[in-house]
Amino acid sequence: MGVAGPIRIEDSADSRIAGFVSIRERDLTGREGRFIAEGTVVLRMLAAAHRSGRGIAAEAILLLESRVAGLASLLAEFPPEVPVYMADARVFDAIAGFNMHRGVLALGRFDQMPGRDALIANLPTCSLVLAACGISNHDNMGSLFRNAAAFGVDAVLMDQTTCDPMYRKAIRVSVGSVLTLPFAREGTAADLIERLQAGGFAIWGLSPRGETDVGEIAPAPRTALLVGTEGEGLPQTILSAVRTARIRQRPGLDSLNVAMAAGIALHQVARVNGRI
Repeated sequence: MGVAGPIRIEDSADSRIAGFVSIRERDLTGREGRFIAEGTVVLRMLAAAHRSGRGIAAEAILLLESRVAGLASLLAEFPPEVPVYMADARVFDAIAGFNMHRGVLALGRFDQMPGRDALIANLPTCSLVLAACGISNHDNMGSLFRNAAAFGVDAVLMDQTTCDPMYRKAIRVSVGSVLTLPFAREGTAADLIERLQAGGFAIWGLSPRGETDVGEIAPAPRTALLVGTEGEGLPQTILSAVRTARIRQRPGLDSLNVAMAAGIALHQVARVNGRI
């Protein structure tokens, strides 16, 4: 719990907690290699990521004073040089910029992580990848990572138009899976497909117009499931370049939410490939 235990913060303008100030506004403008982890479950995942040595580390922890005692064992999982700050509800909310009833925040940083091509090159012989193109909703992004972790995905690959998974809300919705799953976000969707094909992946694009029922996706040593933006889905140029799969549903609804559809399809692919 830090070198000398929790450090009390009496003033929201204290320079030691500057990284936690106005987190909503800072999320919108970007944190330049840093991120906010929110909630007990995500803090636990940050502790695991910090120990893993994959380029993600905690810089500081800020707690509502009433939460400190109950989190003592979790805080002990962090190195002693990571400072733990605590504040009462008035100061805590003034720091965050809104009411933070969870009362658990951590400031983390991520160093340069492997690029897309290096990540693909280092995947195991038998691999499952979730690929995302044009995802713009951070809730959906977090849910995609949560589903990916649940069904044994080895990496999440995104094109450059997809929103940042290190955004606070995406991390929270993923219950910290963003901090533990390897990912890369770069290039175009066409480049991503080309690299996956070169890596020997069977690529399946999810679409309501898919040619194959998702239950009939055949097992393969390397499989990549490709999902597209909310509403429009994958463009026809992408669907024409890969095999496509659909999820059967009752008529009358346009399509499933992208995270829900990905979860169903990932379960099926993981099952037929013996990953769950």
